[in-house]
Amino acid sequence: MATGKINVQTENIFPIIKKFLYSDHEIFLRELVSNAVDATQKLKVLSSIGEFKGELGNLTIEVKLDKEKKTLTISDRGIGMTSSDVENYITQVAFSGAEEFVNKYKDKTDAVNSIIGHFGLGFYSAFMVSSRVEIITKNFKEDSQAVRWECDGSPEYTLVDAEKTSRGTDIVLHIADDSVEFLEEQRIASILNKYCKFLPVEIKFGESEVDEKDAEGKDIKVKEDRIINNPHPAWTKKPAELSAEDYKSFYRELYPAVFEEPLFWIHLNVDYPFNLTGILYFPHLKKNFEVQKDRIHLYCNQVFVTDAVGEIVPDFLTLLQGVIDSPDIPLNVSRSYLQSDSNVKKISAHISKKVADKLEEIFKQDRTDFESKWEDIRMFVQYGMLSDEKFYEKAKNFALFRNTEGKSFTFDEYENHIKPLQTDKDKRLVYLYTTNPEEQHSFVVACKNRGYDVLVMNNSIDVHYLNFLESKLKEVSFVRVDADSIERLIKKDDAAPSKLSEEEQKGLQSIIEEQIPKEKFKVEFESLRETDQPMLITRPEFMRRMKDMSALGGGAGFYGTLPDMHNLVVNTNHPLIVKIVHESDPAVKKKLIRQSTDLALLSQGLLKGESLSTFIKRSVELIG
Repeated sequence: MATGKINVQTENIFPIIKKFLYSDHEIFLRELVSNAVDATQKLKVLSSIGEFKGELGNLTIEVKLDKEKKTLTISDRGIGMTSSDVENYITQVAFSGAEEFVNKYKDKTDAVNSIIGHFGLGFYSAFMVSSRVEIITKNFKEDSQAVRWECDGSPEYTLVDAEKTSRGTDIVLHIADDSVEFLEEQRIASILNKYCKFLPVEIKFGESEVDEKDAEGKDIKVKEDRIINNPHPAWTKKPAELSAEDYKSFYRELYPAVFEEPLFWIHLNVDYPFNLTGILYFPHLKKNFEVQKDRIHLYCNQVFVTDAVGEIVPDFLTLLQGVIDSPDIPLNVSRSYLQSDSNVKKISAHISKKVADKLEEIFKQDRTDFESKWEDIRMFVQYGMLSDEKFYEKAKNFALFRNTEGKSFTFDEYENHIKPLQTDKDKRLVYLYTTNPEEQHSFVVACKNRGYDVLVMNNSIDVHYLNFLESKLKEVSFVRVDADSIERLIKKDDAAPSKLSEEEQKGLQSIIEEQIPKEKFKVEFESLRETDQPMLITRPEFMRRMKDMSALGGGAGFYGTLPDMHNLVVNTNHPLIVKIVHESDPAVKKKLIRQSTDLALLSQGLLKGESLSTFIKRSVELIG
């Protein structure tokens, strides 16, 4: 029997490990199973280069619970350890046997790249939940003596010879009284499913019953090992090996609660200048801006690390779903938080470029299919253009505008489409748009009657997108159809003459202002066409846009506190307005003005409550 003291710098290392090694204690199981995977992978490496000549046999890792004994055991049939191995790798905190192994064999085979551990602290996570930990292990070499190591969470340990017939290692955790949750089958199953779902070695946890038929054809229940992981997930395979159904099936495996199929996907497979694999899926996106931080899962050699991937991928890519796997992403001890460095930035830029390339490829290969998916990916593309300059440079070739007739245009196509009629007197192109074709229907119709084209911009981030495009596109302004009268949306030199004199306009203005709140409406007179509305409500583009941005939390907070201001535009050429001016009965004149202003308010959804009831009653009286 040998005794000794763990080689650490402080007697207080175990309390520190128990409290602070990992922010989430459940990670201990990920670390111990990952160690078992490494032990198995090491044996495979040695077998591949001829240093292990025996039969590999069944390499399944097993996780076992014993509630009566209050133990949780993780067993592997991997490389195993000798007494000296235990002294080197277990009793020296933060000495990584995995890292030593990789350095020793990296020039002999690429298979060492599958080794997970690098920090040498993973094993000690066991003491976060255990009052005592045992290791029973036997090295793969013939005539090796099995040993048992035991420690109760103090720097003292024992190391003795043991009886064990097969190679490999059993880690036995005696669960502490404050961690009994880890003796529950459902709790362990959920942790294994979260962190170990795609580990490259089969992991057994308990048994399950399956239906089979006996020799006489009768239905019987048969128990079989419950393998909780898929050792060969789709992202570890080459794209040529996978069909569209394989990708969809893997998507369902990742997101069993999502019932819609993905629109399309991108298979990442890079080995220089960094290692990166993965599959990113384009889901159906909602029009409301909704960044979810848990859609993309980060793995390191098939070990789940985190779903907080903000430092690995640009924000706009968090709208996607899928998996990224890279051993080159630097992680802290807990593998829970990512550290920014140049390699991470390169990976982030590469992913962004691959996504842009894929979208451009789809656009060029089958534009009709791309257009059919545009509404589902539009917000993603727009957000990407807003947040990533390099993505914008690519995306401006395939980003689309869609008008009220459902036709789609690239940026260049749309410029050529509207240039003849929608260039104002200052040679600027005016892009007219609606945020709600139904609510703003009368304004859309007025624009179409002039031959103008109207875009539909109804996503929640469109207000930011329009500001951005105005800074990018030359001599371009975006104006909502209800931002001004039709004559002033696109200012021309050919304004129609007014049928009302200035004196008549002033007289009419004073009567109108008696009936509407001056603090909310500004009365303006415009020489519009006779066929245009007699009165209309407009909202200045700048003020409306600033208030929309404020509501979205995108700056411009000052404007959000200002009262809503609208313009009441009076068409001085409309027959009704001319009739009102020449009406001799003051009571009739006021009633007609009130009716006309209420109609304008109603068209913008601004007539409500008692005012709406009064308008309905008045309308019935006028008809009668």
